Amino acid sequence: MSGVAAETEITLFLRRLKWVVAAAFGMWVTWLLAPILTPFVVALMLAWLGDPVVDWLEARGRSRNTAVVLVFVLMSLLLTLALLILVPMIERQITTLVAALPQAQQWLLDTAIPWIEQKSGFELMSWLEPERLIDWVRSHWQQAGGVATTFFGYVSRSGFAMVGWVVNLALLPILAYYFLRDWDKLVERVAAMIPRNHITTVSRLARESNDVLGAFIRGQIVVMIALGMVYAAGLTMVGLNLGLLIGLIAGLISFIPYLGATTGVVLAVLAALVQSQGFDLKLLVLVGVVFTVGQLLESYVLTPRIVGDKIGLHPVAVIFAVMAGGQLFGFLGMLLALPAAAVINVLLRYAHERYRQSELYAGHGPTIVLDARSEPPANMAIVLKDVEPK
Repeated sequence: MSGVAAETEITLFLRRLKWVVAAAFGMWVTWLLAPILTPFVVALMLAWLGDPVVDWLEARGRSRNTAVVLVFVLMSLLLTLALLILVPMIERQITTLVAALPQAQQWLLDTAIPWIEQKSGFELMSWLEPERLIDWVRSHWQQAGGVATTFFGYVSRSGFAMVGWVVNLALLPILAYYFLRDWDKLVERVAAMIPRNHITTVSRLARESNDVLGAFIRGQIVVMIALGMVYAAGLTMVGLNLGLLIGLIAGLISFIPYLGATTGVVLAVLAALVQSQGFDLKLLVLVGVVFTVGQLLESYVLTPRIVGDKIGLHPVAVIFAVMAGGQLFGFLGMLLALPAAAVINVLLRYAHERYRQSELYAGHGPTIVLDARSEPPANMAIVLKDVEPK
């Protein structure tokens, strides 16, 4: 390798290293600021969701500020309407849950624990006797004091966290309004920072990422709402007292594959056992039918027709993305996990495309490819044709 070529390779390596260091620094700063970034990220996502409607109103003669106000008022009205409908229903469900707690306690002591003791041979009831619990606390007083200190410290931190959530909720509409109003300016400024020799590639990747995110996020919200309504209505119709609450919970966490249905089934089965004070086969079968119908609707109707296959993420990749995001950046990481995974998937497809076109894949010599137009001779299964690499 000549000196000029070696110098070029070193320069290229240092340039790539600079981008890697910049990306690592950005992730480190995001990790440090994760506790305060959540309202900004949520507001940015709301602005991104509302920008197409604002652009549509602008195309029909409205000014940007007027269109933003109209969209903002519409979103606020929809949220208020949903709260007016859901809050009283959820309040009644919580009241039903509180009223069922003594019944659940009695079922646990009279039915569940004796059955577990009979099947496992482990005496659980003796561990729940007050005298034994007091003796255990006395024998582990020092450890118990440490646990109590940790618990009350957690409660204190939770109080501050609640204050932070209230502040974030108050900031959210303000941030969303300003992001939505200045969305086009933000996009233009980001585009202006891209090197001109990469603008075509970056624009293409940005459009593909926007299409994937739009198909996934907008579609997934609709699927979550639809599944929540199906589960809630179905469980209520089969006679489960807490059907509405369980159905809504299962629908809201259904963005993680199979987690919503699994959580809903577990909660619904427990609620059915407590409600019937025993093994009510009919109610349990009906609960299973509701979740089976919900899963069939999601797999064959809702997800294919609403979300489609644009995101191209395997369920295992979705679960890993959510868990990894939560581990690295907490709640903010879980919030950004799926959008980030969708964009990374677009970049990986582009990288695969470039790799297939590269000299590393094609090699230096002639490449053997199949000529599908030729009929195979009698003594050969395929016809091979040598072509020079492009």
